[in-house]
Amino acid sequence: MIEWMRIRPRTRPVPDPAATSSTWAVSAALAFALVIAFNFLDGHGDPVLDLIALSVAVAAVSTGARLAAAPGTALLCWLILNVFATAPIGQLTWEAAYDLGRMACLLIAASTGTVIARLVHARAAHRRLTPWTGPPGS
Repeated sequence: MIEWMRIRPRTRPVPDPAATSSTWAVSAALAFALVIAFNFLDGHGDPVLDLIALSVAVAAVSTGARLAAAPGTALLCWLILNVFATAPIGQLTWEAAYDLGRMACLLIAASTGTVIARLVHARAAHRRLTPWTGPPGS
């Protein structure tokens, strides 16, 4: 005889990701705060430290986001980096080699954060839902 059991009513094994607009708002606000802080700390020099800090922040914010939010997150952070951390400050500029590299770095960070979080959540859900059969050989 088969006995049906509910796992938990209304409980999803994998949490829902945050809304894309929320992810973009948080990442833009965090990027702006980081760039302003770095401008006060090290001046308006080479924005490599800004890019590294933004990449880490984008990866952290993207852990709760959908993968579809990654391109927009990277673009928003690149715009803030370009306007507020790259000389001339306050102007949107385009240098293909540098800007494509920065965009790629931010996109990779956002995608990596999202994919790692989804894998961790899926693994935890698998462990919660898989019945324990006892020690091997018993």
